[in-house]
Amino acid sequence: MVAAPKYSIVLDVVGLEHEHLGSGLLPNIEKIAETGESARLEPVFPAVTCTVQASILSGKYPSEHGIVANGLYDRSTYTVSFWEQPSSLVRTERIWDKNNNNNNTRQQQQQQQQQNGGSSSKSAVLFWQNTMYANSDIVVTPRPIHLDERMVMWCYSKPVGYYEELKEKFGEFDLASYWGPLASPKSSEWIANAAEYTLEKQRPNYLFAYIPHTDYSLQRAGKASAQARDDLKKADEIVGRLVEKTSELGIMDETQFVIMSEYGFNDVSVAIPLNLVLRDAGLLEVRTIHGKEYLDYEFSKAFAMVDHQVAHVFAKSGFEREARKVLEATAGVDKVLDAEGKKRLGIDHERSGELVAIADRDKWFSYYWWHDESMAPSFARKVDIHRKPGYDPVELFFDPRTRSIPLDASLVRGSHGRPPDIETGEGYAFYASSKKHGIAKPGGVAKCVDVIKCFASSGAGV
Repeated sequence: MVAAPKYSIVLDVVGLEHEHLGSGLLPNIEKIAETGESARLEPVFPAVTCTVQASILSGKYPSEHGIVANGLYDRSTYTVSFWEQPSSLVRTERIWDKNNNNNNTRQQQQQQQQQNGGSSSKSAVLFWQNTMYANSDIVVTPRPIHLDERMVMWCYSKPVGYYEELKEKFGEFDLASYWGPLASPKSSEWIANAAEYTLEKQRPNYLFAYIPHTDYSLQRAGKASAQARDDLKKADEIVGRLVEKTSELGIMDETQFVIMSEYGFNDVSVAIPLNLVLRDAGLLEVRTIHGKEYLDYEFSKAFAMVDHQVAHVFAKSGFEREARKVLEATAGVDKVLDAEGKKRLGIDHERSGELVAIADRDKWFSYYWWHDESMAPSFARKVDIHRKPGYDPVELFFDPRTRSIPLDASLVRGSHGRPPDIETGEGYAFYASSKKHGIAKPGGVAKCVDVIKCFASSGAGV
C-alpha cells in the first residue's frame, strides 16, 4: 500500500457503476481510474445512503455503527423518523474522530503537525448524512427550519456562519433541487461550488462531498434512460471542475481523488405495499383521525419500516413467526431474515427489526397501508421525508391534476438496497482512486469498509 498524499478529495457520485467506465460518458473519471485504480465496490447491507456512508467513513458494518437504514424506529416512543442528521447516531468513530485536532492539547497538535509535514490535519464534509455536530472542522448539511406554515431553507454549518458565507457567494441552497419533483443537477452544482470554495479558502487535508443528482433520474426513469446518461455526464463534468481547481491552486500533485458511489441500481416495475399486506393479515392496526388513517405503532403486532428494496419489520413478542409466515407468502418478497440472517449480513443491531424483508430484484417496498386513497393521511401527498414511516421515491413526481405528490407507486423505475450478488453482478457500486492503494481483491471487487484505508498515511490519515 502506498502512502496517500497530503490532500484527499472524496466524491460520492450516486448511482455510478463500474460498468459505466468505457461508456464515453465519464472522461474525467476514467482518467482518474487509469492513473490509479478502480474496482466494483461492494456495499454493506442494506445498500442505502445513510448505512453505506456510515460504513465508508468508519470502516465498520451496521452491526457496529448502528445505522441500519435511512430511518430509525424508537421502540420506547413508538416513533419512526427518517433522515435524522445528528452525528451521534453513528455509534463508532469516523475518520475525523480518529484524526481531528479540535479536542487535542497543544502538545498533541504540535506532534501531529510534525507528522503531517508542518500542518495539522483538517477535514471538511459537505452534505454527507449524519454529520450535524460532527467532529469535523468544516461541516455543511441541510437543516431547514420549519416556522408555522413556512420553511426557511437553511443549512447547518461549522464554523458558525460558514453556510451564510457560502450563501453570500453562491446564493441560497435550494432544497427543492435536492429532493422532490423539482430535484435536479442544480443541487450538485451548488455543492460543487461550495467544495471549490472550501478548497480555496480552507484548504482541508481531506474533503468529502456528495453529488446526488444522478439518484433522481435513476429512480424516475431507470438505468438505461437518456436522463440517467445525461446526469452521469453532468457528474463527470463536476469531477473535472474539481480536478481543474486543484491545478489552479497548485496542489494537484499533492492531491488524490477518490470517486465512489454507494450502491448499484435495479430497474423495478412493481411496488409491494408491505404495511397493507400486514394489515390484511390482521397484524397492523390503524387509527382513524379526522377521516384519515394513521398507522398505530402502539397496537400493531407488526409493521414495516420500508427503505427501497429492504424493510425492517418490527414484530411484537410472540408474533414474529406469524409475521414471517405472512411475509414469506407474499409475492414479491424474495427473502426474510431472522436473527441468524441478520448476523450473516452484518445488520444484527438492536435498531434492526425483528425481521428484515428483501424484495425481488425488480420490485420495491412502498410504505402504504390504506385501501382507499381518500383515507391516506395528508402527508402522503406532500414531500414530507420525516413523517412517513418509510422512504417514498414517489415524492420525485408531481400530479398536475391534484397539484400534489401522486399516490401511484408504479411510477418509480429504479431502486436498490438488496445484498450484492457476485454471480450476477447485481448491486455493486463504483470505486476509483487516482493513487494505487490495493484495496481491490481478486476479481476486481473492493469492500466499502476498506475505502478508509485510502487515507491511512495522508495528512488526513487515520
